[in-house]
Amino acid sequence: MTGTSTTSEDLTGSSFGRFRIEGLIGRGGMSTVYRATDTRLGRVVALKVIDAALARDEEFRERFRDEARNTSAVDHPHVVPLYDVDSADDPHGATRLYIAMRFVEGPDLAALVGGRPLAPERTLRLLDQVADALDAVHDHGLVHLDVKPANVLVGGATTGGDHAYLADFGLTHRGATGHRTRGGDFLGSPTFAAPEHLRGEPVDARTDLYSLGCVLYACLAGHAPYRGTVTEVIDAHLAGDVPSVGHGVALGPGIDDLLRRAMSVDPDRRPGSARGLVGEARTALARRPLPTTGRVARAAPPAVPPRGGNPHAVRTPGSSPHPAPGRPRPPARGPVVGNGMPARAPLPPRTTPPPRRIQAPAPPTDLGAFGGGRSGGRPFLVPVIAGAVLVVLVVVLLVALL
Repeated sequence: MTGTSTTSEDLTGSSFGRFRIEGLIGRGGMSTVYRATDTRLGRVVALKVIDAALARDEEFRERFRDEARNTSAVDHPHVVPLYDVDSADDPHGATRLYIAMRFVEGPDLAALVGGRPLAPERTLRLLDQVADALDAVHDHGLVHLDVKPANVLVGGATTGGDHAYLADFGLTHRGATGHRTRGGDFLGSPTFAAPEHLRGEPVDARTDLYSLGCVLYACLAGHAPYRGTVTEVIDAHLAGDVPSVGHGVALGPGIDDLLRRAMSVDPDRRPGSARGLVGEARTALARRPLPTTGRVARAAPPAVPPRGGNPHAVRTPGSSPHPAPGRPRPPARGPVVGNGMPARAPLPPRTTPPPRRIQAPAPPTDLGAFGGGRSGGRPFLVPVIAGAVLVVLVVVLLVALL
C-alpha cells in the first residue's frame, strides 16, 4: 500500500501487523524503536520500524530483507537475537519495514555516557563484549556499518552486572560498498562512520573498527570525537585529524596513539580485529599516570605546646631540637623543646618543708599497787612502803612471842 508517514510520528497505542505497540524506546534518522508485544507468540519485543520512504525504495527493501536474514544466523551471547523481519501497514496505510528483536531491559551505551566520561575500567568491560560480538559478525562475512553507542544495549546496568548486546543490524552489509538509497543518500550515523563509508567506497571489517574507535573515544571523553553540523562532522572524518581524548584527564599518550590508528583515514593502519583494538586500549590505559588532581590537602597539625620549661616555647611536630650538622635550625616562636608528648599541667613551685619535731620518749608507766592507772609518784616510794610494812609485821610477831 502507499500512504504517507514519517519517523516523527509516535505509533504508541496502535496495532502494527501482529504487534501491539506499547511505548517508545528511541528514535533515529531512519527508524523508530518501540516496545511492543507479539500478539501471536505473547512475548515482549523491541520493534524497529523503518521510515516509510525507505520502504518505497525497492533496492533497499530487497537488500534489507536479505541482510537481515544473514544476520539472524549469527548466534552469539552479545548479539541481540532477531525474531522477525518483514513489512506491515501502519495506521495511516503506509507500508513500513520492521525488525522484531529481543527486548533488553536496560539503557543503551549512549544513555550511560550521557555527556560524561565513563570510567576506563567500565569502558573496557563493555567494549570487550562488543568487540567479541563484532568479530563474530565479521567471521560470517558481514559488516555492521552502524556501530555506535545507541546500538549497544546494556542489560543488568542497575545491578552492576553489565551485559552488552550489539544491536540494530538493519544496515548490516555483505557486499562491496556502503548503504545508500537509490537517490544516493547516505544511510547510517555520520557521527561514527568511517571515511570510506561516507564516500561510498568499498567497505569491510575495518570500516566497523573505525566506528568502534569512535565509540571508545566517546566513552572516555563523554562525547563523540567530532561535533558540529552534519557537514562539519563529515569533513572532520575525511580530514582524519583526531583530537586528543584526554581533555585534562590523565589517560596517557598511549590511548591517543591508538585512537589515531583506529580512526585513521587509511584502513590499513587500523588494528586487525575488534578484540585487538580493545586489547591495545587496555594496555594503553594500564600505563596511564596516577591522578594528581582532586586530592584534598591535609591541614597542618597544630603546634604542640611544651611539656615544661619555658611556657612560651612551641615545638613543631616531627622536628628535632637538635638540627643535623650543617642545617639551620627551623624558625620557631620560641625555643624548640619537648618531645612531642601531650603537655602536662605545670608543677607548683617547691617550698622548704618545716623542720620535723622530735618528741621525747614518754615516761615509764607505773601500774601502781593494783595494776591500774598511771602514777605520777616517784619510783623509790614503792620499796620504802614495802620495808615499813615488813618492819610492822616483825614487831607484831615479836610481841606475840613474848
